[in-house]
Amino acid sequence: MKFTRTARCLITAAVAAAVGTTAPAAIAQADPSSGESHVVSSVPVAYHNGDLDKPSRLLVTVYSASMQKDIPLDVLVPANSTPAPVFYLLNGAGGGEDSASWANRTDYTGFFANKHVNVVTPLKGAFSYYTDWQKADPKLGVQKWETFLTKELPPVLNDELKTTGKNAIAGISMAGTSVLNLAIAAPGLYTTAASYSGCARTSDPAGQQYIRTVVESRGGADTTNMWGPYKGAGWKANDPYINAAKLRGTKVYLSSNSGLPGQDESVEAGSTATDSVNLADRVILGGGIEAVTNVCTQQMAQRLAQLKIPATIKLRPTGTHSWGYWERELHYSWPQISSSLY
Repeated sequence: MKFTRTARCLITAAVAAAVGTTAPAAIAQADPSSGESHVVSSVPVAYHNGDLDKPSRLLVTVYSASMQKDIPLDVLVPANSTPAPVFYLLNGAGGGEDSASWANRTDYTGFFANKHVNVVTPLKGAFSYYTDWQKADPKLGVQKWETFLTKELPPVLNDELKTTGKNAIAGISMAGTSVLNLAIAAPGLYTTAASYSGCARTSDPAGQQYIRTVVESRGGADTTNMWGPYKGAGWKANDPYINAAKLRGTKVYLSSNSGLPGQDESVEAGSTATDSVNLADRVILGGGIEAVTNVCTQQMAQRLAQLKIPATIKLRPTGTHSWGYWERELHYSWPQISSSLY
């Protein structure tokens, strides 16, 4: 299945309108001379059943040596203090720096309350694709997310949280691409990589247009600082479709909706004027974006099948590019993810 010129135009219009650009508040940075990546602070923000000896949620700040800055992490911790695995759950294009986050838009705190797992979500990385950028960008600065997430952060958290050493990763939209690239870059680090409404193809014209709309049109950054010239090796090196063979040995979960209105786009959902505007956005913009990611997901599914790499593929008949569907997809995929962690 190929993207048409019309589809490419839809990518530009829909993604540009749907992705927010809220700037994050400044965060005090650690002294770069401290060298190695390390925990700067860990602050409890919620507790299991009000027990002050059992924090359920932490704001953990980790200094990244490669980016020379502090990275805040939203961390859910289990009630049982015995070692638990780590589930990295990435936000979309806003990187958790805006209101569009797992914490603000879903029930994930309640969902994980009775599960023996540490859930780690970075609260930075907007428009970065959670990748290592080739050059510092005038807008985004130094971006070395692959290095941070696959090399610097795991040993730091393993020590801080007393984990089992087993990890899985999932992400939505922009990060749906990232989690596949991260699993490819670090074979064996993640038992499962789950991509919800992501686009695995990055180096073909349609994939590049999608990424440029997110990073350049909305993020104000330069994608050639990310992966170099558009016809260069950097884009192909970060294309999960091209490098899919390296996912062998990792459990893969891919999901996407069709883009057609679903249960979250009912008449009741538009019962007020504000709701009606939001509903129109979800149907027109969210539907358009999701239709594109649906094509991407089908292409990646076909690629994995050609390579005889087992994968769970969920192509939903309805649904848009929005949080209600991602919340449910997290629930649907959790049995597979958890089975790989224990």
